[in-house]
Amino acid sequence: MNPQIPRYDVVVIGGGPTGLGAAKRLNQLVRHLVSRKILDMTLMETGKTPEPRQLGALREDFKRRGLVVDLHHQRGLVDYGGHVVFSHYKFFDECLDEALPREQDWCRHQRISYIRFKDRWVPYPFQNNLSALSVDDQVTCLGGLIDAAAQAKTAPKPKTFDEWMLLNLGEGIADCFMRPYTWKVWATRPTKMQCAWLGERVPAPDAKKAATNVLKGVVQGNWGPNATFRFPSAGGTGHIWEAVASTLPQDRLHYNKTISSVDEDQKFVTFEDGEVVQYGHLITTMPLDILVSKMKHADRYSTCRRLAYSSTNVVLVGIRGTRPDAIGSTCWFYFSEDNCPFYRATVFSNYAPGNVPTPSTKLPTIRLADNSRLPDPTPRAGPYWSLLLEVSESVEKPASPSLLEDCIQGLLNTGLLGAEDEIVSLFHKRCHHGHPTPNLERDSVLNEVLPALRDLNIYSRGRFGSWKYEVSNQDHSFMLGVEAVDNILFGATELSLLYPDVVNGRSNNERTLQIGTMKQTAPNGFRV
Repeated sequence: MNPQIPRYDVVVIGGGPTGLGAAKRLNQLVRHLVSRKILDMTLMETGKTPEPRQLGALREDFKRRGLVVDLHHQRGLVDYGGHVVFSHYKFFDECLDEALPREQDWCRHQRISYIRFKDRWVPYPFQNNLSALSVDDQVTCLGGLIDAAAQAKTAPKPKTFDEWMLLNLGEGIADCFMRPYTWKVWATRPTKMQCAWLGERVPAPDAKKAATNVLKGVVQGNWGPNATFRFPSAGGTGHIWEAVASTLPQDRLHYNKTISSVDEDQKFVTFEDGEVVQYGHLITTMPLDILVSKMKHADRYSTCRRLAYSSTNVVLVGIRGTRPDAIGSTCWFYFSEDNCPFYRATVFSNYAPGNVPTPSTKLPTIRLADNSRLPDPTPRAGPYWSLLLEVSESVEKPASPSLLEDCIQGLLNTGLLGAEDEIVSLFHKRCHHGHPTPNLERDSVLNEVLPALRDLNIYSRGRFGSWKYEVSNQDHSFMLGVEAVDNILFGATELSLLYPDVVNGRSNNERTLQIGTMKQTAPNGFRV
């Protein structure tokens, strides 16, 4: 070994949830290992601060950074995606509570969400609330659901998402909502997607209960793990991970570090600034396809080219005026129809008051929503509210060159904006890796590549590191890093990676941040 090249027992690449989860667990174990062995670790992050890069949920603070977007000086806050905090894990909750311990650090919400369908607002999820449809659409959807229930006992196990839809929801719901919505959010067809990922993501309704709800005019809400959630009172999603990073030894965190190459033979990581470090184990959160392209023997992992993903275009629209009563405290809306390019619109100002400027802030009007006339350029006070839109993009479904204009027109078409509404801010960010698509080839690729990398002491984990959408929320991503550390040190099973349905179907309370003495000891081979 070259004595001038620093060596670390564990090198963590990425300062988002997965990387910080790994660093948090390593730091905890260093302090509590019975043997008091010290693990030498470091975390490298490509950005200037720790933010959830692999989640596509980066934050931009226009007011602080003074960004200029589309030639207009903007004020406000935007997350790179409509992400909120809910959890399946005690350890994750405790780490966030330690980082942001005060009740006033959080805004807590009961989810209120709707689907726009034929000029109606249907409560989410669509298949559980057929009573909100017209009679003709109720007949279509219920008929398909009843037919599917009758065929389910003898039908073969579905292999694609489309087959799953027909077996569990029926042709009516599939055609009315699920197929067009899948195209809008995933930018691919459900016939090209597998169905093993579904779990808690898509509810399969009971035909008898659905019919009863229609006859009684009942709507059914509060389904799913995000029925209640929390969001930071200030600073957006990025503030969570800055706060978590602040609980770690700062001399172990290094920023502005971008990987140039990985030599898996000598266990060297080279960065674009020329620095080289050697690792005992490497936990990397960069997208798997990018990781293998930087490895010395990249040709051995050519199957990663069969992995699929979509990009996400995030558009923030800031509006002067009082939020419409019709929107109220709604959290977000889903859109499956072709009268708007976005698949989801989040009422971002409802998440936290700090997401928009104070009412006394004076801002000029960029344009009216319908652009029918030039606005008065004089800066004026608020109040303000904001909408965060998400538009998918892929090779199959390229984005329109007039995306911003199409989004504003879509807001007019769907009734979220009025013609005379004053737009004071516009922001657009394209997140290259937006959603890891569970395509038909995914599992065969992951089952080959991830174990092969682990045999080389390389743990590719995170939303795109392990490429499993079913365990890609913030809590999952954090725990993928935690569990990778436990596997390295103790050989513990990585439940979140290997058994998503298990961790998503229960409360995972095995780990806790508040421990007295750890029973585990580090294995031989780690530097004292």
